[in-house]
Amino acid sequence: MDYTEIVNAQNAAKKQSEKQAPRPTPKHNHHRSSSGRWWKILAVIVALALSLSVFYISTYNRLQTLDEATDASWSQVLNTYKRRADLVPQLVQTVQSYVAHEEKLLTEITEARTNVGKMHIDSKDLTPEKLAEFQKSQQQLSTAIGRLLAVSENYPELKSNELYQNLQAQLEGNENRITVARRDYIEAVKAFNVAVRRFPGNIIAKRIGMTVKPNFSVEDEAQISTPPTLNLP
Repeated sequence: MDYTEIVNAQNAAKKQSEKQAPRPTPKHNHHRSSSGRWWKILAVIVALALSLSVFYISTYNRLQTLDEATDASWSQVLNTYKRRADLVPQLVQTVQSYVAHEEKLLTEITEARTNVGKMHIDSKDLTPEKLAEFQKSQQQLSTAIGRLLAVSENYPELKSNELYQNLQAQLEGNENRITVARRDYIEAVKAFNVAVRRFPGNIIAKRIGMTVKPNFSVEDEAQISTPPTLNLP
């Protein structure tokens, strides 16, 4: 074998070796694949963050809406009770000339009205104890009004008094408004308390300092199902 044949054989062997050797993976393809995975992970994180933000905002707004609803309902409760208290002086003034000897009863209703007037309870500061005290005072006034109207039944001249009849009608109508206002408050507080207690809204409620609100007792709620009576003549 001459020199030319040897060189040709070496070249052929080299070409055959190059064909059989695996080609290395280009570095830029590997980098592109790694970069794509990171973009996918980032997209998932962003989507999760957006979902949590939307949930937080919607839950926060709902809690605020329910909170405002309970405040509005409580204000209406106060307004209806205040309107009744405002009618008491007129009632006492109208009947006292007819039932002057019922001094004890007149004093009782006046004191009950005074006690009610001293109570100024904001919905934000309402506690179970304050609500119970508020309810007790209002019930005492309600009882006193009922007794006074019952006693007035024994005085025909008083019953025929136009102003007395007007006050009597206003008190009766206001009792119905009290019933509606209390029922609305009960339902508003129920909705708020459920939202504050239920997971995962309770996490956000705790974070923003919202807790359950006091409500009228079960006994009160049963009485609210029908308008209270004042023993009207």
